Amino acid sequence: MVLTWPVGIGRTTQRDQASGHSRRKLLSAGALLVLGGAVTPLTGCDLFDRDDQPAPPPDPLRPMVDESLALAAAYRASATAHPELADRLNPIAETHTAHATELARVIGVTVPSAASAAPTAAPAADPKGARAALRALEKTAQQSATAACAAAPAERAALLGSIVAARATHQEALK
Repeated sequence: MVLTWPVGIGRTTQRDQASGHSRRKLLSAGALLVLGGAVTPLTGCDLFDRDDQPAPPPDPLRPMVDESLALAAAYRASATAHPELADRLNPIAETHTAHATELARVIGVTVPSAASAAPTAAPAADPKGARAALRALEKTAQQSATAACAAAPAERAALLGSIVAARATHQEALK
């Protein structure tokens, strides 16, 4: 950088009528202008944004939502295949749908439609076999709900505990 105007050293005297600015002041002002001009364009290009945070992991209760929907679908499929069991199975299917809805509300997701949840296996050919298969599904689901309840924070434990109890009751209702 070449300065072409006269710069006084120290204080200005009446004799030379110089501006009174020292070289140091002018150089520091110029450096600030240069830095300000270099940083200003970078602020608009997300250079200083801290978006390098990883996305939060999915909520540990999300599998419980899917499991409840799958159980409801299994009950509906068995009720359709065995109309004589419909009075017994449809209320349990509705309970599982209510569980999925409440779990989804707690974790902040939307519940897929009940029609989109397909049962994992076709219902058994006879009513007794269908009840036994549903009991096995309930037992597995109760174990996973128990594990989730044990690992959950206090505000979620009450909901999970009631789901565990409901699944145990469903097993007894299927005997």
